[in-house]
Formats: sequence, structure tokens, C-alpha cells
Amino acid sequence: MTKRIITIITLALMSATALMAATAAHHDKAAEAYKQELYKEALSIYLADANAGRASADLYYNIGNTYYRLKDNARAILYYEKALRLDPGCSDARYNLEFVRSRAGIDEDQGANIFSIWMQQAMSRLSSNTWAVIALVAFLLTLVAIAVYIFVDAVAWRKVGFFGAILAFVITIVSLVCAWQMHDRAIHHNEAIVIANPASLSTSPRTPKDKTEVAFELAAGCKVSIIDKVETAGTLWYHIETNRRQAWIAAKQLEVI
Repeated sequence: MTKRIITIITLALMSATALMAATAAHHDKAAEAYKQELYKEALSIYLADANAGRASADLYYNIGNTYYRLKDNARAILYYEKALRLDPGCSDARYNLEFVRSRAGIDEDQGANIFSIWMQQAMSRLSSNTWAVIALVAFLLTLVAIAVYIFVDAVAWRKVGFFGAILAFVITIVSLVCAWQMHDRAIHHNEAIVIANPASLSTSPRTPKDKTEVAFELAAGCKVSIIDKVETAGTLWYHIETNRRQAWIAAKQLEVI
């Protein structure tokens, strides 16, 4: 029985090692193709890996770079966003995303105020797990500060405990809110990138018959929030919001992040 278990474990380890070696060779082949400026070949390999369930922030980052080299800014933005969804701390993906958006003249949300944009950017730099850890540490510091305020006689330390408890508690609440929002963003794919150039949005879930039924147009690469979806006449439509405006867009004109 013991020998059988050892054999099974050995075979599993050998299979895993072989798979890792094959994957590494695949990545090396894609990287070499990219280096030689064979971008379509590199993209084909990267997308094959993604479709095979080997998605990662690094893979999506490489796909974004390849699409940028192929002058497809919309899909470059899409895959940088995908990379940041998996790893919000991926600074290279964030830098390239901002660079491509700037080159394409696309603002993430022209209707948002500066403070809101800053808050979203700050929150998005960390994962939900990291925000949860910060909240836990801040809560423990809150308890320590309360203990200092209650049990220490020195007036200076009591002031430190009082104001420290308030500050740590505020950080706890903010971190919990950020953790919840980042977790919600990770599990609910309710954001998308427009890939049609331009995309005509409709006032209802159907193809506009004339200009009166066209809500507005969006350039390729714009980010939208998905509110609802419905299928009419065999076509899937998304009800989206962007820049505080809402409209309907055919699913084929965008890709979900």
C-alpha cells in the first residue's frame, strides 16, 4: 500500500514537472517571437495559454504589450486591466495602461471629480487581501491605543492613545470598505472595454433605426460599467454606464474585463 502511494506521488510530481517545463518552453517561444518582432506569432501563443486556463497577471501583461505593438490600443487596455484585476500591485501594467490611455486620448472617467479619481486609483493599487490585512492591523492598533488611554496615567500618553485610537479606527473602516470593493470587483465582472471604433450606443436594446435612437458614441478603449444585460432577437445587449451616462451597447462591440 505504501509503495503504491509513493508511486502515485512520484508520477504526479513527474507530470507536474513535465507540465511546468512545457509551459516554460511555451513562454520562451512566445518571448523569442516577441523579441524578433513576430508579434502575431507571439500573440497566438500567449492567447493559447490564456484559453488553456493558464491565465496570470504576467501573461495578461504580455498580451497587452503585444496588442500595443500591433497598434490595437483597445485590446492592449483590456489586457492591462485584466492583469490589474488579478494583481492590483502590478506597477508595470498600471504604467503601461496609463501610457496607452494617454496616447489614445482616453480618460477613464471624464465625469468623475479629481478626488474620486484619486481614491479609485489609490484603492486599486492593492488587492482585497492586502486591504483586509491592513484593516486587521489597524483594528489591533485601535485596541492597543484604547488600552493606552485607559491604563496609562501620563497625560501625554493618554492623548496619544485617544487620538491614535480614532485614527486607527478610521483606517480600519476605510480599509474594510476598500477590501470589500476590491473583492466585489474581482468576483463580479461588471466592467468592460469598448473594442469597436467607434461604438454606437442605443437608447434601447436594439440596433438604432435612425439618429434619434443613437444615445452617443464611444471610442475604442473606453471603459464602461455593466448594469444589466438582455438578449433580443438573438443579440446580446449590455446596459452600461460611463461618464454618468447610460445606454445600451451590443455585446460584440465590447469585451468584459
